[in-house]
Amino acid sequence: MLILHHPKLLDFMQADYSVSDIQQLFEFLKNQGTFQFPSLENGLFAAALLKSDTEYTDYTSVWVRDNLYIAHAHYVLGEVETALKTVNALISYFNKHQWRFIKIIEGEADPQNVMERPHVRFDGKNLAEINQKWAHAQNDALGFFLWFYCQLATQGLLNPQADEFAVLALFPHYFQAIRYWQDEDSGHWEETRKLEASSVGGVVAGLKALQTLLNQRKKWSEIQECDRAFYPSFLTELIAQGESTIETILPAECIQPEPKKNRRYDTALLFLIYPLQLVPETTANQILDNVITHLQGDYGIRRYLGDSYWCANYKKKLPPQERTRDWSESIEERDRLLADGEQAQWCVFDPILSIIFALKFQHYQQPHDFQQQIYYLNRSLGQITGEDSEFGELKCPELYHREDDHYVPSDATLLLWTQANLAVID
Repeated sequence: MLILHHPKLLDFMQADYSVSDIQQLFEFLKNQGTFQFPSLENGLFAAALLKSDTEYTDYTSVWVRDNLYIAHAHYVLGEVETALKTVNALISYFNKHQWRFIKIIEGEADPQNVMERPHVRFDGKNLAEINQKWAHAQNDALGFFLWFYCQLATQGLLNPQADEFAVLALFPHYFQAIRYWQDEDSGHWEETRKLEASSVGGVVAGLKALQTLLNQRKKWSEIQECDRAFYPSFLTELIAQGESTIETILPAECIQPEPKKNRRYDTALLFLIYPLQLVPETTANQILDNVITHLQGDYGIRRYLGDSYWCANYKKKLPPQERTRDWSESIEERDRLLADGEQAQWCVFDPILSIIFALKFQHYQQPHDFQQQIYYLNRSLGQITGEDSEFGELKCPELYHREDDHYVPSDATLLLWTQANLAVID
């Protein structure tokens, strides 16, 4: 079943798109403001564009992860300067707060205290940390930064100097210090800490990208002398530790036996397929099948089974200050609000599925993959807000959740991460 919120999109939706059809669709959405990406002066992006009555969500803050997905989308779309500006702002942020890496590397801070870790949510205007407890144990975000920065540098789009290499060197040392292949983190969804394949895989992808960059450098011996983190054997062993872990976990997200940690199906695993392209094809197909079979809904895709974030009648069950707070150490309290089948359905994932099937079709030219590419594109278009939306028409929501007897977008509308993913498939 295809849900469609805005009737104007019927004029553009097809069962078989031509290049011209896609161009017209993209131009229409662009002209309607669907793809507006206002940034801070330094090139960073707030997570969402909010109204005054939804600022309580704190989505005006900057997340490392969201900025990377937004920057990567601009890169794919050929807006390279936008991507470079974002990534340069992020390495400046990490440079400014490199002492957090160093204290953990040198054993002067306890990584079990998440506030001692590098902060992955911050004030983007002045690159300052936010004085609020948050689930900063998010290895996936750090790994994704390392992956994207090194990809851009390998392609010659960035030219890291000694200062940048000094920052990059902190990442392998940090990952070794926390033993990332055994480290329980809060991952993409910033919740209960566990050993997650998506986080370990994100670090592996980052380390591999760093290794590729270093192998490309002409003055390899001089780089080696800078820091032990750049020695081939150091990186190879560090990568192997993570690869061994994810081989035992995939296609699940977490196989730890504790009920609040164990998770077979999780959409965070999709990002190991795209954009990281880390997992082999058979594993990728298992992940796709699991997401489609167990997590896909009519309005979007659930993050995981039992997800209580923005569950049915969420705004009636929780006051504003409680809705988007740090739940990483009290998830059981929020889970009590959830009834079976009442999980929110997110809008971030249908575009990713469309991209994945597009890449499969390009490689194998199988009609089924092409049909799936179109199907998930049309589902993504169906999620764009309608004419009567309180957030405005033709906007990209974070998710749809049930209020009484109908589904509505969450207060984090419009979400730049959703926009970025949709822009890539258009």
